[in-house]
Amino acid sequence: MEYADTSIVEQIEMKMIRPSQFSVRDKFQNMNDGEIELLASSIREHGLLQPILIRPLNHGFEIVAGHRRFRACRSLHWRFMSCKIREMSDKQAYEIQLTENIQRKSMDPIEEAEAFKKYVIDFGWGAINELAKKIGKSEEYVSHRLQLLRLPDHVRRGVSCNQLNVSQAIELTNLDSTKQSEILNRIISEGLTVREIREIKTVFGEKSDDDFSGHYRPSLNTSKSIKISKKISLTLRLTLIRLDNLIEEAESNIDPQSRADIVKLLMAMRLQVHSMIDDSIRFRNSRQKEIGQKNNSFGQLQLKTS
Repeated sequence: MEYADTSIVEQIEMKMIRPSQFSVRDKFQNMNDGEIELLASSIREHGLLQPILIRPLNHGFEIVAGHRRFRACRSLHWRFMSCKIREMSDKQAYEIQLTENIQRKSMDPIEEAEAFKKYVIDFGWGAINELAKKIGKSEEYVSHRLQLLRLPDHVRRGVSCNQLNVSQAIELTNLDSTKQSEILNRIISEGLTVREIREIKTVFGEKSDDDFSGHYRPSLNTSKSIKISKKISLTLRLTLIRLDNLIEEAESNIDPQSRADIVKLLMAMRLQVHSMIDDSIRFRNSRQKEIGQKNNSFGQLQLKTS
């Protein structure tokens, strides 16, 4: 995946960071404690070699990539940790998480299938070929994973436990439950190849299932001005978070008679920052609209000359 690098690296207080609400895996909360202890030991000795990736969200920050590193640093009772802060949408954050887990091969095929289903069907963020491009895989890879979700639970468990591979499992998708169980047992006991499974299906009079298909929706190129405007917006949102923290600190640590003026000043600055954020958003939207109009004009010209 390619994103314009609009990130900022800063030390962020850990109590302001929380796990992702769009986790591609349900196992982040049940990560192996021994694994976290080993990582924490390495960080204690060598330091945090790579900052985690977070995004500003709801008066705090949400982890996009680096859940394991965050848990390890928290176990070391760190107050602050190095973070790469980037403003991004839910869709972009999910794509980054998904790509990271696929590259690390940390998900089994069923987990990948469920993550792909969330992207394509549950959230409706894009078709199969668009998702495949985002994560650097073929359309066949994505569609085959999605087909696994048509299988009953006991067959899915077999895939998760490596009792059969994806190609073997897909051959079972269009069979009734009795035939599925019969062939599954033979795959486990005899190690049937895909060719042998197909030969058995031929005897049953069955055919192999078709792949899913999708439609690509192209995205706009990001201009340099949009890239800078995103950095402006991110910087201002960070300022807003810090002002909120100062207001909270003033209200809790300064007596009522003395804090009125400082809180009034901070609130006025907060309104100014909000106005600046609105200005940066209007600027970015105007540039994106301009690019969209140019792309539409170019597309119409191509149609006329084709």
